[in-house]
Amino acid sequence: MRIDKSTLQSDFENTGFAIVPNLFSRDEAQRLKQECIAILKAVKEDTGHEAGHGVLVGLAARSPVFQEAVGDGRLLDVLEDILAPNIEFLSDKVVFKSEKMTFASPWHQDWHYWHGAHKYSIWVALDDATVDNGCLKLFPGSHKSAIVHDGDASDGNGFGNRLRPDAVDEDLAVTAEIEAGGAVFFHDLTLHSSHPNISGEERWVWIPTYRDAKVEDNDYPWAVAAKVVRGDN
Repeated sequence: MRIDKSTLQSDFENTGFAIVPNLFSRDEAQRLKQECIAILKAVKEDTGHEAGHGVLVGLAARSPVFQEAVGDGRLLDVLEDILAPNIEFLSDKVVFKSEKMTFASPWHQDWHYWHGAHKYSIWVALDDATVDNGCLKLFPGSHKSAIVHDGDASDGNGFGNRLRPDAVDEDLAVTAEIEAGGAVFFHDLTLHSSHPNISGEERWVWIPTYRDAKVEDNDYPWAVAAKVVRGDN
């Protein structure tokens, strides 16, 4: 698939995100989903516990499939255009909504979870992502500054950093409906959330995160599989 480099860079600079349809094939997305399922099963067998809130961090630390996937040239080509020529993979996670997990993710900026240098994440749909099953929503231009998060996180749904629901004008948000294999690249200050899952079906997403390998940053004990995947460190 050909991606217009100048349009991609311009869109990302203006909005803080870029939607790239069909970055992976549907078959590749299905393979990654099945690997996620196998990892979750193994974690449950080892610990006796389900992954909390439909999230498991550290797939690349557990799986050769994801160790390879985080360095896929199609991901890195886009990152090179919007981030830097020297790219370090930091960590990844799977986010899965079962047919019973209906709540929407609240509006938030990822930067508040790690601080330090800015990172770029990629929301890769492993199922078709629609409004009905909880696809991503993003707020254009919100990546230009950090926003104070003062929402109530006592509902048991995770997301300790969140905005109040009335703090965002939903009419200005962009909904990213994409087919399995499509991806959304976004800055860690880009406000994003998800629609609730009212489909009665599951929805799986893989999210790897990267940073400029040349920029000084914090050391993160959870980034156990971090590695430079393009250029020099």
